[in-house]
Amino acid sequence: MNIKNKSIEEETVVNITTSPKGHTLHHNGVFSEDGQWIVFDGRNDDTKIGETATIGMVHVQTGEERTLYQTTNQTIYGPGVGAVSFSPVEDQVIFIHGLPDANADRPYAISRRTGMLVNIHREGYAFPADARDVSAPHVPGSLRGGTHSHCWSPDGTMLSFTYNDELVEPDLRVVGVMLKSETDIVVDERSGNSDGRYYAAIVSDVVANPTFGSDEINKAFDECWLSPMIDGTTNRFSIAFQGNTISKNGQLITEIFVVEIDKEKILVDKDAVGKEGERPKVPHGIRQRRLTRGANLSDFRHWLRSSHDGKYIYALAKDEQGNNQIVRCDVNSGELFFVTDNPFSISSPFNLCKESNKITFVAENNVFVHHIDRNESIQLTQNDLKALRVVGAPSFSPDGRFVVYNQYEQIGGEEHLQIKRAIIADNTSF
Repeated sequence: MNIKNKSIEEETVVNITTSPKGHTLHHNGVFSEDGQWIVFDGRNDDTKIGETATIGMVHVQTGEERTLYQTTNQTIYGPGVGAVSFSPVEDQVIFIHGLPDANADRPYAISRRTGMLVNIHREGYAFPADARDVSAPHVPGSLRGGTHSHCWSPDGTMLSFTYNDELVEPDLRVVGVMLKSETDIVVDERSGNSDGRYYAAIVSDVVANPTFGSDEINKAFDECWLSPMIDGTTNRFSIAFQGNTISKNGQLITEIFVVEIDKEKILVDKDAVGKEGERPKVPHGIRQRRLTRGANLSDFRHWLRSSHDGKYIYALAKDEQGNNQIVRCDVNSGELFFVTDNPFSISSPFNLCKESNKITFVAENNVFVHHIDRNESIQLTQNDLKALRVVGAPSFSPDGRFVVYNQYEQIGGEEHLQIKRAIIADNTSF
């Protein structure tokens, strides 16, 4: 492994935000389609979505900040907002929004939230993406729990998410998809219900107690979109997700699973919404397949990423020294290959550039870019371990010229999470 420290020149690393408040970046979709704006939520602590009231965006060049959305009647119990990302094809964002009736008895929770849509040219106006219907019989296309970590498909027509049901087995996490609907999904008016713009369905099959040594999983999570193969094998998008299996000896092993998204099959199965006392079901004809065997992905939380040509899925796995490294999985064979062999452990989720030949991540409180073809890691920042923390997942700009990331800074005697930019300079090109 070749590791280089990029020479730090004037303004190679600069602040994009400076205001004394939190500016938390999501792990995906932080840039607008034109690359001019970065979207963030007002958290100063990753665990505080339920207490956070604002969604904003900042101009990459000028540092101008705008508030896109603010909750009403915000308390420490909710409703709360966070984890916001841009559509790849239009000036629209989606983010987590807790239920408006949140209070001390029923606070923000993993099963009490939805995806909220805002057009950046209509600041303050929001509409739920997924319909929520807790009253039986449930309306097809609705859910009755909490959606989270929404991710747009590359063509902007669908959204993936993770989900926890509020009424049945709320601890079971699954993966779902939202499809654009010609009409709104309309549900009964009552507390806990809301109409939605998208038709939602669960696409991962999860059980509470998997059979040892089987392909059954008790958790589906932290997914990514997989583009159709360029060889024409399929013309449909798929979702790759992490699934927790149980080995024959009772060991939990995290593997990669893939499910092809067939819109017609999802929309035709109106019974998949489930009956009273049931969780939403996977639509008939939608089947997940296990891609890896013995992968045992890292237990450090991260989201899968895929190459733009649909050939590879990237994840974190531990090497023989116990360090988190990036691995690449061949979509056809399921074969795993270690992409990095760093003498340190990756300590963040990671992202790929548009061309899928570079990866950015955080390690030892610094931001790195790894060039896959040259097997070379470049250190973009020069923080020591005692410096204020770099947190979250760094992201490439759409043009690939710089990386943006979160780091705490002291302002007025308090630490505030800021957005910074690290240039990939010409004299350090790969």
